[in-house]
Amino acid sequence: MNPYQLNAYAMALKAVGEIIQDYDSDKMFPALGFGAKLPPDGRISHEFALNGNPQNPYCNGIDGVMEAYYQSLKSVQLFGPTNFSPVINHVARYAASVKDGSQYFILLIITDGVISDMAQTKESIVNAACLPMSIIIVGVGPAEFDAMIELDGDEVRISSRGRYAERDIVQFVPFRDYIDRTGNHILSMARLAKDVLAEIPDQFLSYMRTRGIKPSPAPPPYTPPGHPLQTQI
Repeated sequence: MNPYQLNAYAMALKAVGEIIQDYDSDKMFPALGFGAKLPPDGRISHEFALNGNPQNPYCNGIDGVMEAYYQSLKSVQLFGPTNFSPVINHVARYAASVKDGSQYFILLIITDGVISDMAQTKESIVNAACLPMSIIIVGVGPAEFDAMIELDGDEVRISSRGRYAERDIVQFVPFRDYIDRTGNHILSMARLAKDVLAEIPDQFLSYMRTRGIKPSPAPPPYTPPGHPLQTQI
């Protein structure tokens, strides 16, 4: 942690979060950590609430998530292994309960790229591919990201035990590709968000179309009081 500038995790969280939060009506986001020893007994967890409240892991807006993240860094001890499947299964449980098209879930994972439960994670992703959810992975740091590229499934559709994912739901980008040498973080973070979110619309539409879910009627256009209704073009 540096008091004067955001670390790479915080920059990625802010860049992507500030855009996708506009698609969420209540702006309450559950934030989970993985790969840490928790106080008071030092047990290792891969599915803990960043705000310290397992009954209510929701944070108010991206600013609330950032605050929970910084508080969590002060209280937990970062620790291996790095398991993805618990948080993927966590979101999948929610997505499995709302299949009528009224909600779509996006899991943003920010990680240093070392993954310890590759087989279980592949299994979780294949299972989640038939649910209304997408997974964004931002890889931070200098690690080799071969495993993350494999999870992305752009080149080869991801499979587990001979079963292929119904659709591609994972988008991976390495954070280091977006660090601007001139120090223009605003521009580079805009590029990061654009590339990270590029596949989400098609993933969303593919889920709805394959299930024959039609869009709800659009609300009537807003008209300021006292103005005649103009034809919408």
